[in-house]
Parts: sequence; structure tokens; C-alpha cells
Amino acid sequence: MTASHEDDFVRALTAQLPALRRYAAVLVGNSAAADDLVQDCIERALRQWTKLEHLERIGGWLRSILHNLHIDALRRSQRQGMTVDLANAENDYAVVAPGRDAAAAVDFDRALRRLSLEHRQVLLLVGLEGLNYREVAEELGVPVGTVMSRLARARERLRYEMEFPPTSHVKQKS
Repeated sequence: MTASHEDDFVRALTAQLPALRRYAAVLVGNSAAADDLVQDCIERALRQWTKLEHLERIGGWLRSILHNLHIDALRRSQRQGMTVDLANAENDYAVVAPGRDAAAAVDFDRALRRLSLEHRQVLLLVGLEGLNYREVAEELGVPVGTVMSRLARARERLRYEMEFPPTSHVKQKS
């Protein structure tokens, strides 16, 4: 490959970073973990950049890499057990949201985390990244109808979770 092609790749990769970080943040739930996931994704992309045949498809290619890295991490954590690093709490959007919006941000963050990974992905790709159903279907490797039904169920579930959050207290016997 030529130096010019490599430069084009680096420019396209750099342009994708904000969207990639948003996607990672929704997948993992906090900015520190999202940054780590994006860094791992970029490292892999830089090692494998020659495998990308069409530069205009870099967004989907990067999200696929990121998604696969996330799934690998989930599988690893299931085998090893999950740990929580309290130092990362300061990077959690729900914790650091500005003043009066903090309660709504916490509620939304909790509701979003209760959705399945498939529902969060479709909501993010359609709602935040602005991809159309066909683009999402191609990226996730599912039929367009599946994208549409997942999106409808995700929106419905998110509305429900916002209106009727699970209670954290236990009802005591009288």
C-alpha cells in the first residue's frame, strides 16, 4: 500500500473516534472503560488496516472490531467473575452529570443499562449515529426486519424502564 493510502486511512480513522467512543460508552457504561475499549480497537485496526478494502466502510469496520473486543471481554469476565473498580466511578456519566440534570441522567443511564446489548446497539446506531435500518442490518449481520423489531422493542422497553424503574427496597412483613 502507498503512503498516501495509509495517510487516508489514518485521517478516516481519526474522524471516526468521537462516534466510536460514544458507541463504546453505551456498550460498557462508563468513560474509562470506553476509552480502554476504543484504544484496544484502534490498536487492532492499525495492525489490520490493510484488510479494509473500502475506506468508506471504516465506521462499520471499526464498530465491528470494537463490538468483538467487547464480547470477548464479557466472556472473559463471565469466566473470571466481575470486579468493580471504584476509581472508575468518577468517569460514569450518571455520576458526573451536571446539577439539575443528574437525576434524569442517572435514571436514563440505569434504564439504558437494563436493556439487552442488542437493543442498546440498535438504539445507538439508529438514534445517535444516524444510520438507516439497512446500514445497521449490514453492520450487525441481521435482516432489516430484525433491526426494525429490535428498535421498536428497545424503545418500548426504555420507555417502560424510565416510567417504572425497579424498586431497590424490599417490602417488609407487617
